Amino acid sequence: MLTEKVKIQPEVLEAVVIRFVGDSGDGMQLTGTQFSDTSAMFGNDIATFPNYPSEIRAPQGSLYGVSGFQVHIGSVEVSTPGDNLDLLVAMNPAGLKTNLYALKPGHTIIVDSDAFTKKNLEKAQYETNPLEDHSLDNYRVIQVDMTSLTKEALKDVEGLDNKAITRSKNMFALGMVYWMYGRAKEHTIDFFNKKFKTKPHLIEANTKVLNAGYYFAETLELIPNAYTISPAKMASGTYRVIMGNTATAWGFLAAAEKSGLELFLGSYPITPATDILHELVKHKHFGVKAFQAEDEIAGIASAIGASFAGDLAITTTSGPGLALKGEALGLAMTMELPLVVVNVQRGGPSTGLPTKTEQSDLMQAMYGRNGESPVIVIAASTPANCFDFAFQAAKLALEHMTPVILLTDGYIANGSAPWKIQSVDQLPEIKNNITKEAVENWHPYTRNEKTLARNWAIPGTPGLEHRVGGLEKDSITGNVNQAPENHEKMTYLRAEKVKRVQNYIPEIKTEFADSGDLLVIGWGGTYGSLHSAVKQINQEGYKSIGFAHFNYINPLPKNTKELLSRFKKILVCELNNGQFANVLRMNFSGFEFLQFNKVQGLPFGNNELIDEFKKLVK
Repeated sequence: MLTEKVKIQPEVLEAVVIRFVGDSGDGMQLTGTQFSDTSAMFGNDIATFPNYPSEIRAPQGSLYGVSGFQVHIGSVEVSTPGDNLDLLVAMNPAGLKTNLYALKPGHTIIVDSDAFTKKNLEKAQYETNPLEDHSLDNYRVIQVDMTSLTKEALKDVEGLDNKAITRSKNMFALGMVYWMYGRAKEHTIDFFNKKFKTKPHLIEANTKVLNAGYYFAETLELIPNAYTISPAKMASGTYRVIMGNTATAWGFLAAAEKSGLELFLGSYPITPATDILHELVKHKHFGVKAFQAEDEIAGIASAIGASFAGDLAITTTSGPGLALKGEALGLAMTMELPLVVVNVQRGGPSTGLPTKTEQSDLMQAMYGRNGESPVIVIAASTPANCFDFAFQAAKLALEHMTPVILLTDGYIANGSAPWKIQSVDQLPEIKNNITKEAVENWHPYTRNEKTLARNWAIPGTPGLEHRVGGLEKDSITGNVNQAPENHEKMTYLRAEKVKRVQNYIPEIKTEFADSGDLLVIGWGGTYGSLHSAVKQINQEGYKSIGFAHFNYINPLPKNTKELLSRFKKILVCELNNGQFANVLRMNFSGFEFLQFNKVQGLPFGNNELIDEFKKLVK
């Protein structure tokens, strides 16, 4: 007797966290990016976290050579890449071993069982095969002979060697995950057509494997039905998924347009900041001049020269490079030239953890120069608002005639999120201090009474001839003047100029509670983690916990002291050993600043934060 097959409706989920892991040659970054982009096209809110080894090609199968990509998609607000995983896709034993801790009990693991050979198990330091020893009984394990099935799918495709065939297995995994979560394949197939337009055999191969994985998942009894995540409710507008480094580059492009200046970037490649250089090189049609220097010192020196010549000048780096730029940054500060230094922080010291995130360059940004050398320091806090703070860094540098250090970090620079595309016409005006024509009694260090910003003249302008340099200078003419009283006057004047920036930045505001038992403080790229944790604990009934996140570090917002006084306890959370807590202690006596710190090259997790909050508000 024939019976009609009942169609099971997909289970509707608010959000899901997925992590793809494997060797650095397994294509996990591409797999995760394609899933993220497809979900964004569907309308989900998303946040991503790429995590890869420092070596370009780490030893295959090794524990420290695992490359991963985590994505959090939802129909609700998504502010972090997520904490505990709903799905782990592990392409080898090392990926499984180093990431199993993050998977929720009872949830799904997809593994390439072909990779669980004796050799690979030994590299991952497994004494027995976890697919056979019942150690995974607490999870739903889907074993797939992914490598073998990929080879079978491609047996009739010409022009592929064995290595190319094996490397296509990431698309098999992606196809399976697309089916599980109701994602369409068309966006990725379009990507193949564009990326491999001169290599049709690669278009055919990747499309075949993607389809093979998709339809294979449909046949599995272990996945009885697909899940669905509805589109998120977001403000109307046109969105695109953007990485933090890309957003930073675009913020500078917008600032150049608003200021009427050409953009110059002088930089030396360094992880994880190099993508800003890569992005700006693409935009020569906007008048961008990008110069890849021979070293960090040449990078900032070229930018200082461009600033002297009247450009919006930028240099980008990460922690070790900022150390090398210190002397030249002091030069820009004492010459009072506008300059933006972007420091995409990574784990240190020295070479440290080049591909991991950290917030340990704050003191270097504040004080890492000889003499009294104050500069403006601001920090972006999400991949999307890297655009806003790059724009603001340029605005402050140009309008106040002093260097600005913009701090981001590897977490938000490499992460991605939806960004609402902005019209340049709607962005704030940027005024520059350039004097275009000769005026009577003109001097390069005549100042704006409100901001103390000095004049700025383009070399070669008739009647505006002048010189500037690193020696101490007269407060008006700029001529060398090393008189003791003059040096002290100039030292206080340059400090006062930075302090007056307080009048041009927004006051700090709290989220969730304006006063109460506990104020959680963060700065920079920890925003998503802290916001998510404080939101969750408020939903659990802890209504007396507020959250204040700082983007302006030097100077601090005017109302900081008043805000601190409204809470009984203050907890400063940082991915370092307490640097911002010390900045606050130096500026505000009479307050006890408690600390919660993490220095593992990883972002905060929700659970560890919430546990700490609850200890303090028993």
